[in-house]
Amino acid sequence: MQNRRTFLTLAGLGTLGAALGACSRAAEAAAGFPVTKSDAEWKRQLGSQAYAVLRHAATERAFSSPLDDEHRAGIFACKGCGQPLYSSTTKFDSGTGWPSFWAPLPQAIGTKTDHTLMLARTEVHCARCGGHLGHVFNDGPKPTGKRYCMNGVAMVFRPGKA
Repeated sequence: MQNRRTFLTLAGLGTLGAALGACSRAAEAAAGFPVTKSDAEWKRQLGSQAYAVLRHAATERAFSSPLDDEHRAGIFACKGCGQPLYSSTTKFDSGTGWPSFWAPLPQAIGTKTDHTLMLARTEVHCARCGGHLGHVFNDGPKPTGKRYCMNGVAMVFRPGKA
């Protein structure tokens, strides 16, 4: 009985911590970036799924984004503010179900440590509006060895010169 009670208590605290963390991330993302908008403005502009990802660090369902299968030359940009983020020349098929890149464009993104799943990960956000894009991992291809695993709903694709 004690193990079950301990487990339920810890699970409840973890859920509460994740919820509070999401609220603080949203508030933090709204401040200190060149592009800022009210919560109502973001919600109206982005739609529910992109809003949940960009402003509250949600994750889209794997294999749900058409950008995972986008193979034309062009630029992947932030859906929140239009900041160019990744060139199609750095995109690769990671097999994870999310658009993946081995390098961002210069000064396009920022990173910070994310502890929401009880383990440290590196969160990636747009350098211009602070929108949550995804996470970066150290299991990508050469030349960087990085896998920038992005939520497609957080980006738009602009075909053309990469």
